[in-house]
Amino acid sequence: DLCWATPSEYLATHPTQQAIQPAASTWGENGYLAVWLDQSNAWIYPHLHVAVQRMSEAARRHAEDSSPLADRVLKQLARELLLAQSSDWAFLIKTGTAKEYATKRTLDHLGRFNRLHDQFAANHVDEKFLRDCEWRDNLFPNLNWRYYI
Repeated sequence: DLCWATPSEYLATHPTQQAIQPAASTWGENGYLAVWLDQSNAWIYPHLHVAVQRMSEAARRHAEDSSPLADRVLKQLARELLLAQSSDWAFLIKTGTAKEYATKRTLDHLGRFNRLHDQFAANHVDEKFLRDCEWRDNLFPNLNWRYYI
């Protein structure tokens, strides 16, 4: 018999048959991550690792904060971090097709993240700057920053 079911409905009625762990692979050159782990873009990753740590700490510190301003700041921090983490930037730097643009985008997102994080940590958020960030990078309006807790 054929019937319609959502993925959740199917999983609720069919036990797991097999668990797997996919191997790391990519569409990049030679099928592995060399394009993204290259000397030309290696400078990005220490900055991203620090930003992830700062994001997690801010999310944990404000987990119980229900103020609208804190929610806005944490959402924007998460947006800037996600945008800085875009694999497109490292790819474009490595291939050289838009190296300057990709470098600028990476630095701009990290710069806005760090400036906003520092303001938030000092309990002195420049709301004009926050509004500008929200206007400039307004994707994911319902982004759940609590994933970083």
